[in-house]
Amino acid sequence: MTATTTLTSSPRPADATTGRHVTQVVVGRAVSDGDGVKLKRVIGQPSLDMLDPFLMLDEFGSDDPGAYIGGFPAHPHRGFETVTYMLAGRMRHADNAGHKGVLVPGGVQWMSAGRGIIHEEMPEQTEGLMRGFQLWVNLPAAEKMARPAYREFGPESIPAAALPGDAGTVKVIAGEVFGTTGPVAGVASDPLYVDIELVPGGEVELPVPAGHTAFLYVYDGALIAGTGEAARPLGTARLAVLGGDGGLGLANASDQPARAILVAGRPIGEPVARYGPFVMNTEAEIIQAIDDYRRGRF
Repeated sequence: MTATTTLTSSPRPADATTGRHVTQVVVGRAVSDGDGVKLKRVIGQPSLDMLDPFLMLDEFGSDDPGAYIGGFPAHPHRGFETVTYMLAGRMRHADNAGHKGVLVPGGVQWMSAGRGIIHEEMPEQTEGLMRGFQLWVNLPAAEKMARPAYREFGPESIPAAALPGDAGTVKVIAGEVFGTTGPVAGVASDPLYVDIELVPGGEVELPVPAGHTAFLYVYDGALIAGTGEAARPLGTARLAVLGGDGGLGLANASDQPARAILVAGRPIGEPVARYGPFVMNTEAEIIQAIDDYRRGRF
């Protein structure tokens, strides 16, 4: 990563008019969550409240244990899924059903809270670092009261593939890109979740499922997103909401590698009622969730 990056080229000719394009650029907001954990909230803040089916995106990371050592003590969830992707460090987790585990660098946990779960997440450094993402994904009404479930994958289960033209590499967590399929399956939102690294000068067009809501978040370096005259430069810690349909053109016009996550999911299109860790369809269901939690029904 460099402090100053000059973006000068477009990934495709100026007459290209098809494909995904940037409709909004969002800057993350510094917040504190859990027991004083400092993080960057990108979705789920005033500039971007939600992006159906995505309810929240947090980037967490620090080389200072004081920024996160308190972790996320026991707390409830109902009605949605949490997706934790570790870039560095570990995340220990446990829940009230006896499930325990440790996420390591490159590992992913896709947890469906369903009708209710109480869990805790405690981050740890490795080699002085701790970094990753947590994404909240809504569930349709028909699945909000399903039994809680986990999908957990170590880094050895996340396939990586070379991008065409030696443009870089892509790790596929969910969905399919250039014949490589991620391990996450059977999810209501039919998601695409990939981690992309583009080498300096690299250009690629990544497929995005038709009709899906999509966003790109650049977390290292800088990229150009979109095609032709619609191409937009994106610096570090910038999220691009993607409109249109078809593939997404990306280019790295800097002299440093760039990394980003590209995420897409089928929109649910249902009413959303939210109260902290509860996401339902109506206010009455939220009241019921609070009552169930207080009465120990999770």
